[in-house]
Amino acid sequence: QVQLVESGGGLVQAGGSLRLSCAVSGRTFSPYAMGWFRQAPGKEREFVGGITWSGGSTDYADSLKGRFTISRDGAKKTVYLQMNSLKPEDTAVYYCACTWVVGMPRSTSSYAYWGQGTQVTVSS
Repeated sequence: QVQLVESGGGLVQAGGSLRLSCAVSGRTFSPYAMGWFRQAPGKEREFVGGITWSGGSTDYADSLKGRFTISRDGAKKTVYLQMNSLKPEDTAVYYCACTWVVGMPRSTSSYAYWGQGTQVTVSS
């Protein structure tokens, strides 16, 4: 069984930064990629970005490029989402997930395991 646990969410003022973590535990784990998604109230879950498990490639939603950065620490089996210049519209529950589908898919259906999510609230 694979477990993903997010942490690092909280309340931050507009313009501030947060770093989310996603720790992976469980059976031998070697997905193709890890993805970050977010879901705001009343909206569908959307792709934020992803990183290959090898760490060699990243992808981001076009609207977030330049503000969000994804990295990983293989030894710690942890993936990070650094969020800068946060805006009130970034308020959402943020989830990490893993996929064995090659090509860094952006659809939620391509991801096999999900964390429980962590709330990020950006005040204006």
